Amino acid sequence: MNSYYKEPHSFHIPVMGTGFTIDTPLKVAKYGISSVISLVDDMLIEQMRKFHSEKNNISYSAIKKGMEDWRARRITSYLDLLHDLVKKDVSALIDSSFEEGSEITKYFELLPESNLKKEYLEMKKLSSGEEKTRLQKYLRSQVVTGSIDVNIMTKLDNIPVVKGKQIDVKYSDAGAALRGFAKSKLSSSMIFSAGMNPRLFDAINQYKDFLPDAFGKLKKRIVLKVSDFRSASIQGRALARKGLWVSEFRIESGLNCGGHAFASKGVLLGPVLEEFRKGKAKLVETLGAAFIKSGGDERVVANGLNITVQGGIGTAEEDKFLREEYKLDSTGWATPFMLVPEVVNIDDEHLKKLAEAKKSDVYLSDASPLGVLFWNIGNSAAELARKARIAKGHPGSPCVNKHAALNTEYTEFAQCTASMDYQKIKLADLEKENLPSALYKRKKQYILDKACICHNLAGAATKTLGIDDKALTALTPGPNIINFSKISTLKEMVDHIYGRINLITSENRDHMFIKELELYVDQFKTKYDDISIGFLVKEGKKQLVELGSNLLEGIAYYKKLSDKFAKETKESFLVSLEVLAQEVLAMNKIVEVLS
Repeated sequence: MNSYYKEPHSFHIPVMGTGFTIDTPLKVAKYGISSVISLVDDMLIEQMRKFHSEKNNISYSAIKKGMEDWRARRITSYLDLLHDLVKKDVSALIDSSFEEGSEITKYFELLPESNLKKEYLEMKKLSSGEEKTRLQKYLRSQVVTGSIDVNIMTKLDNIPVVKGKQIDVKYSDAGAALRGFAKSKLSSSMIFSAGMNPRLFDAINQYKDFLPDAFGKLKKRIVLKVSDFRSASIQGRALARKGLWVSEFRIESGLNCGGHAFASKGVLLGPVLEEFRKGKAKLVETLGAAFIKSGGDERVVANGLNITVQGGIGTAEEDKFLREEYKLDSTGWATPFMLVPEVVNIDDEHLKKLAEAKKSDVYLSDASPLGVLFWNIGNSAAELARKARIAKGHPGSPCVNKHAALNTEYTEFAQCTASMDYQKIKLADLEKENLPSALYKRKKQYILDKACICHNLAGAATKTLGIDDKALTALTPGPNIINFSKISTLKEMVDHIYGRINLITSENRDHMFIKELELYVDQFKTKYDDISIGFLVKEGKKQLVELGSNLLEGIAYYKKLSDKFAKETKESFLVSLEVLAQEVLAMNKIVEVLS
């Protein structure tokens, strides 16, 4: 690590849904592993605060909906609880003895190859005595706690309705989540995803923890999840002009990831990473100038910023190549950890479904009410219930949390497009349109596909922990899940990441770059089909031509990049690349004749 904070591990665990990683820091932070929790669902957060307070014999007083600033207070209280519990666990770890199975032994055994790991191994070889005691004392002083990071989807910024009235805008969902984190004890990162939210960004610099202290240090850091260099530059400058420094740009594959998939216009991950590698120094210079001009501290700029990546990484070889080729500070591993119940919340039924998942089970869907592609698995309890309601003539989901209620097409107060009320009206309107059969079927399917991604994503935690036995679990793994089928321990997964063991069970796993390209080729075909029947009215031939052109540019880049691969990897990579190149060329010819 060469910038704002030192971490013992070269990977982090990104946010997964709302329930999967809601308390992951309690399980991994003491071992120096950073992870991210979602701040979307304050009802779940309050339930988890109650659960962990009672589990640890800590007094609990409920913060009820409708109380003054309840959402922010729930979040602050839960994050403070996590902070205190992790701090307690780390203290116990440091005090534990260096013996087989102890917590401090586990901490050092999990580490990647490093100077610190070498010193630990040297200590193990020593006989009892003054030198061993001295080295053990030194090792204890080097224990670093993993960061308890949080995530806000910037577009989920509803203004809550209480007793039939919309409350003050300062209590908006995203604004309250920001305030809840800002007032917490944590020294960690706020990860903003899903693009810019001017109202939210304008509010950040009122919280002193996001501003440099007397020593030029940031207690709370800003991380932007981005899919391209241009977005990073625009958002980074917007914040720098407000005197706010972006400590990290977290690049995510447009399609080869879990949960929401923010597809690009065919610009592939490799070329995006190359642009960041080449442009990082200039980016720091540009953002630094704007930051300092706005009164920012030069010492913050001197610390630089981190560039990290996540989405579809599956092998130690890929992980190492990404970090070394593109000079990255960390990699994100999410989907494989869904098979590690020691790290995430998941009930046995759905753990088994993930372990047995095949390619046909995991698919990109229109399930998200945000109108963004969303990874889904068809046999989760939530999906089976959604399909059952449709079969019974009662489509849609009960709208419990209303965090994704963004549509004002029919009502004064926003509705969620996955809700029963909205879908009933929307389907009735569709029947009046007298559309051609193909377009009618596609529009109807688009309406019915919408699913509850607020409440049901909490089911992974509430059902597993016995908080709500009737909860429906939704699953949102990325396509990488089909390459893993072994239910694993934390140690096994970390060992896999660092190449000490291999957990891949798929015999013909595609390279992560090939998989992303394949997904974009599939999307190319889907977009063409939709445009052909008139479904995507805002897109047309021009967008398809751009998509095809970008894919071919990416393919050309990968052909050159493959020279840096190991021989065996290169050979299979080029074969797959050529097959997909031919599919793109064929699609380009079809698009040429599109009116």
